[in-house]
Amino acid sequence: MKIYTKTGDKGMTSLIYGTRIAKNDIHVEAYGTCDEANSMIGLALSYINEKEAMELLDVFQVLHEIQTALFHVGSELATPRGKEVKWKVKEEDITKLENAIDKWDAELPILKNFILPGGHPSGAAFHTARTVVRRAERCAVGIDNVNPMVISYLNRLSDLLFVVARFVNVKLGAKESILHNIEEICND
Repeated sequence: MKIYTKTGDKGMTSLIYGTRIAKNDIHVEAYGTCDEANSMIGLALSYINEKEAMELLDVFQVLHEIQTALFHVGSELATPRGKEVKWKVKEEDITKLENAIDKWDAELPILKNFILPGGHPSGAAFHTARTVVRRAERCAVGIDNVNPMVISYLNRLSDLLFVVARFVNVKLGAKESILHNIEEICND
């Protein structure tokens, strides 16, 4: 099978089930942004060396599952109205994310300040992945009749990636850059 098909040369592509749409359609933007987030997660993981990875095995395992799930989320977003795919985001998928968030957040210093994205290259890349997932969520909201679990999954995934960025930075000894004390901004 050839990698190139030439069927997209005029700005059109196919959704699942063959429906042809413009490449700037919100469906393409949404599933393409999920693909971008998936790639960024892979990049973030690649910045962790073997020794560091031993300390972060559970992070690698959870994120491997998430990368797989993101392909499925993308397929839901690439499905035209009135059609369905076999794998759909379910409440238990969101619960898995929440459990990982709670587990890793419990090991972090309490957040009393806004922080700037950065730290270890992996932590910085996880922050970038978080922002890409937020964009995917914004795109998904624009799709008629999207599975509401997809929106929830993407929302929770961005939360998880924030926690992972912090967790990786703490575990690998990278200092977080503090912006402002939250109380100074939120109180009169």
